[in-house]
Amino acid sequence: MFNQMMIPHHEQAVEMADLVPSRTQNAQLRALATQIRDAQQPEIDQMTARLKSWGVDVDSGDDHSGHGDMGHSMDGMMTPAQMTALEQASGAEFDKLWLTGMIAHHEGAVSMAEPELADGVNPESRAMATQIKTSQQAEIDQMKTMLGQ
Repeated sequence: MFNQMMIPHHEQAVEMADLVPSRTQNAQLRALATQIRDAQQPEIDQMTARLKSWGVDVDSGDDHSGHGDMGHSMDGMMTPAQMTALEQASGAEFDKLWLTGMIAHHEGAVSMAEPELADGVNPESRAMATQIKTSQQAEIDQMKTMLGQ
């Protein structure tokens, strides 16, 4: 379940990161978005491979970007309206919306990792949950600092 839920969650974070280069000149935000994309896309690939190795169907045709029906029901997922607002923003407005949205998104991922850390039995999934909790909490702290500047 952790892998199945975290894949669409990560996919939305990658989609959000992909918006950054065309909407802001903020070098720190651009670097952070690249860091997030570069961390989460390989994790998506690992979780997808893990599910396939277990014989679990991976619904790659579904829209998990946050524009579909199920995406925003998970912890921290941006709603379709929030994603549209983000897509239409630029400059300082975009920076604030993106940072606020990504903080909530990361907080959701951290909370999604908790049950896996408490009850998960697959060592690779538990290791990934630990990595997600650690790295995303550090990025939350960084983004909160960026919002305060």
